[in-house]
Amino acid sequence: MIRPLYIEKFNFLCSLGCNKEAVWQKLISGIREGFIQKPFCESVCYVAALNENDPLPQIENKLFDSTVNRISKAILSPMKDSIERAISKYGKDRIAVLVGSCDNGSEASLNAVSYYKECGKFPDGYTLDRQRADSPARYVAELFGLSGITMNVSTACSSGGSAFASARNLIYSGFCDAAIVGGVDITSLPVVLGFASLEAVSPEPCNPFSKNRAGITLGNGGSFFLVTKELSENSLLRIRGIGESADADHLTHPKADGEGAKAAMQAALADAGLSPNDIDYLNLHGTGTRLNDSMESIAVNAVFPEGIPVSSTKALTGHTLGAAAALEIAFCALSLSQKQNENFLPVHLWDSEYDPELPKLKFVKKGEAVKRLQTCMSNSFAFGGCNVSVIIDKVNG
Repeated sequence: MIRPLYIEKFNFLCSLGCNKEAVWQKLISGIREGFIQKPFCESVCYVAALNENDPLPQIENKLFDSTVNRISKAILSPMKDSIERAISKYGKDRIAVLVGSCDNGSEASLNAVSYYKECGKFPDGYTLDRQRADSPARYVAELFGLSGITMNVSTACSSGGSAFASARNLIYSGFCDAAIVGGVDITSLPVVLGFASLEAVSPEPCNPFSKNRAGITLGNGGSFFLVTKELSENSLLRIRGIGESADADHLTHPKADGEGAKAAMQAALADAGLSPNDIDYLNLHGTGTRLNDSMESIAVNAVFPEGIPVSSTKALTGHTLGAAAALEIAFCALSLSQKQNENFLPVHLWDSEYDPELPKLKFVKKGEAVKRLQTCMSNSFAFGGCNVSVIIDKVNG
């Protein structure tokens, strides 16, 4: 039985900006913005940064004052009217908050330690409580005065997708009627140094699936959705299917044969009651690392042997970690929301140098459109073998 989540509203913020029409034009034109070289300790690497001309809003409550929560506020503020209508309809205790994020408040603690070294005391308002892993979810609940279930979901780079799965389970189990669900993350110092220690960071902007790929480019951003199981006049899109798998093959490496990724995609198709031929576009996880791109191309080729238009938007936004799944589902939503009969798709930005060791995929080129654009799939794969595939489609074809 299909258990859809109807999308009442969604919004996002990333290196490409927050204006949906402007971001859409950059996605289909392959325009990369915000990729800057930034020093981290003794290292310098590329980061997909947010636009400094769009300053983040301030947060008065010192307990929640962090870059992650400022990004959340910037994304959610334009959704205020829709969220307040949901509050009026369901009540503050019947709207859940589920936020996918890898951030644990280390930014605030590191700044506090630096302040302590200079001034001999911690800054006013700082407590270790600011480093609680559930800070992003607690802040969203506080922002709208919600008293329902509040959860931070942290399954590394699939966190945003896992948050949708948890939201759907809660809604259909009767624990809530609607949910604010998504993901948000930043390129904090521990994150950058951690990936650098794994030799996973590319010295140049990431180049997914190329034979010259050398690793990831980290990015800042997030995306949030307001979802419910009730169809309304505002419901133009829905989350139709979700598939999860856990291959647990290695602490950080994906399973090389792609079986974990394959299982997630097949589970999403079965959950949605669809066949591979029903999917019109696939947003790849596509990080640009040797192992991820290899296993994902093997898995995609196995699930879609007849081929499917694909692209990795991480070459345009960087890898936003716990926010990646939610952000890329938002890009699928943008694809499905464009004017009728246009059917353009996010371009795959790379050097076009195929890796002869990988199965060939149908990468979307600039200006490429498809005859039918009704249903999209988005892949997200994470450390520890946490794999999530999400299917989103139009309510009325």
